[in-house]
Amino acid sequence: MKRRKKFPGLPENPRFLLEGAVLIGVIAYLFYDSPAAAVFLSPLLYPYYRRRAGEKRRQDKKELSAQFREALAAIITALKAGYSAENAFMECLREMQFQFGEKAMISREMKRICKGIENRIPLEKLLSEFASRWQIEEISEFAEVFAIARRSGGNLPEILGRTSEIIRDRMEIDTEIDILLSSRKFEQKIMDGVPFFIIFYLGLSTEGFFSVLYHNAVGVIFMTCCLAAYLAAILLSDRIMAIEL
Repeated sequence: MKRRKKFPGLPENPRFLLEGAVLIGVIAYLFYDSPAAAVFLSPLLYPYYRRRAGEKRRQDKKELSAQFREALAAIITALKAGYSAENAFMECLREMQFQFGEKAMISREMKRICKGIENRIPLEKLLSEFASRWQIEEISEFAEVFAIARRSGGNLPEILGRTSEIIRDRMEIDTEIDILLSSRKFEQKIMDGVPFFIIFYLGLSTEGFFSVLYHNAVGVIFMTCCLAAYLAAILLSDRIMAIEL
């Protein structure tokens, strides 16, 4: 049976499960005024975890993309200085550790590549595995171009230099889009919490305001429909904000 690939940005993080459990408890209290409702809402824990883990993965990929841009510059500089490709990556590792620290994602990936070089694994294969682990388009393109340039015996610094310019231009466009959307994403997060605040405020300031909707079939159905509409709105807003090149 084919094993499913694990993405480094998809953490098995119990914190997300705890956040989801707390959120389900809040929903059970505000929408149904019943702790027992949390049991029936527990299936929502899985999609919440997937959503939070997906957000973390996207953040990690963006961070790695920015770091990879600096790694590209270091590799090209080393190649133009006369280093071999393998030694250029060794030099890149030292530069990344100095610039971002040893625990940075790009430092760990460069260290992994350098260890592979020391074990006489072809650099093309190491770059291909790097691209496969993260599924980042710019890294995949660099790995493909590098492999073709090595096989063809062309001018490696010149070919990779032109490729890196194209990749950096695309990354700059991605950065500009993120900056333009950052305020909208912040507004989206605020709007996600508004329904909870309204229900909590009205229930606190006006005693018995929602009592007609609790502990009866009609009220449960109505609040469930409101909850479903709320979740659908969140999914729709996520899709609108998911702009990729």
